[in-house]
Amino acid sequence: MPTPITSQASTAWDGDLFTGSGTTTLVTSGSGTFDVNWKARAEEAGSTTNPEELLAAAHATCFTMQFSNMLKKNRTAPTHLDTTADVTFVAGEGITKIVLKVTGQVPEISAEDFERIAGEAKEQCPVSQALAGVKDVSVEASLA
Repeated sequence: MPTPITSQASTAWDGDLFTGSGTTTLVTSGSGTFDVNWKARAEEAGSTTNPEELLAAAHATCFTMQFSNMLKKNRTAPTHLDTTADVTFVAGEGITKIVLKVTGQVPEISAEDFERIAGEAKEQCPVSQALAGVKDVSVEASLA
């Protein structure tokens, strides 16, 4: 049985939602601390991060790892994958849409199989499963 791994991040916040601000720290990796505030989430991100950007990073990473493994199991291991995740947040509604865009260099695979496996990877990715409440999650896959 695999050993469970728990990852941790923390946020410290001062003030109310609209005029307050805080910092989010990636505790497990120690990779950094990032400023957060409402304006970055609902109006314009600028140089301040927001929960949706952090979700986008997690989703792009998890999907790419899942996809690379599935391509290898298909006997068409990738030489390179580039993935972006666009997470749309609407104040008052929440996260309304996620689009994963992946381009890959994969020898000996058809565009159809690449797209099919990408769709399967989106469904099997643990972060996709955790975000199942988002009604519109899609993947756009193309070979480089």
